[in-house]
Amino acid sequence: MKGFEGRRIEEYSAGYFGICTLGGMISTGATHFASTPLDCLKVHMHVNPVKYNGFASGLSTLWREQGPSALWRGWSGKLCGYGLQGGAKYGLYEYFKKVYSDLLGDRNKSFIYFTSSLSAQVFADVALCPFEAVKVRVQTQPTFAKGMIDGFPKFYATEGAAGDHTYLSRPNIFLTVAMIMFTTFEYSVDFIYRNILQTRRENCSRAQQLSVSCLAGFTSAAVGTVISNPADIIVSSLYNKKAETMMQVVRNTGIANLFTRSLPVRMTIIGPVVTMQWFLYDSIKVLSGLPTSGGLKKRPEEAKTSPEREIAVSELAEKV
Repeated sequence: MKGFEGRRIEEYSAGYFGICTLGGMISTGATHFASTPLDCLKVHMHVNPVKYNGFASGLSTLWREQGPSALWRGWSGKLCGYGLQGGAKYGLYEYFKKVYSDLLGDRNKSFIYFTSSLSAQVFADVALCPFEAVKVRVQTQPTFAKGMIDGFPKFYATEGAAGDHTYLSRPNIFLTVAMIMFTTFEYSVDFIYRNILQTRRENCSRAQQLSVSCLAGFTSAAVGTVISNPADIIVSSLYNKKAETMMQVVRNTGIANLFTRSLPVRMTIIGPVVTMQWFLYDSIKVLSGLPTSGGLKKRPEEAKTSPEREIAVSELAEKV
């Protein structure tokens, strides 16, 4: 494989999955931390759409009424919570993708992508839930706590040990979103190599491969943002006691508003964040001597290098 001749870590080994987990933690934690001000505004727009009814005006209102520090409220929950979530999501996705492809082959790629991302996201959500619950409270209730250190004890005192995972007891739309985003990424990578670059990944430079990851990542982010917007509004409303049930949130908000409220802000956040996540994640893999993401485990008969394939094809052409 071009650019990976000095590979030190074997694909699908324990070290490989360790690199994927570490890469997921770093890329997801760092990007979500950087997006804290926009995330804080998004949550306020969900909870109080009348007061925070625009991107610029919402930031101005937060800055004026609560000070610049309010924009970074909940940063520790973003860094730690999403770091753990990213490690589980990316690491386990690669693991389950290998397991399911070994069991099923590559006859139904969509099913393998869906089930792999679903399996990984379940563990990722369990890791994230306590941090997300406290983060939303810290962001929208200034008197609740200053951060994770004092927020966790207060949250457990009021909600109990099961309170931080009530999110999992509701219909978890985010599992579906994760399935769609990972599958969109996989097919976007395949489409770019097959129809735009018209060459195999192994024949591309590292810069080209990382560019493909970024483009596919942004495509998956755009699709996931639109689909997940209703779920994001519902979760914010339920966490902040604006409604008791999911159906009550839907009635109060309206179907159209579920898809459009704060959508530009979320697109501004999620698009660059997911794109940067895939860039950092695959950069870590490349620096470790591994190929970028996309595709299933190669069968033994597909493991030949490109030169070997070209020689075999040329020999066959000569015989014909």
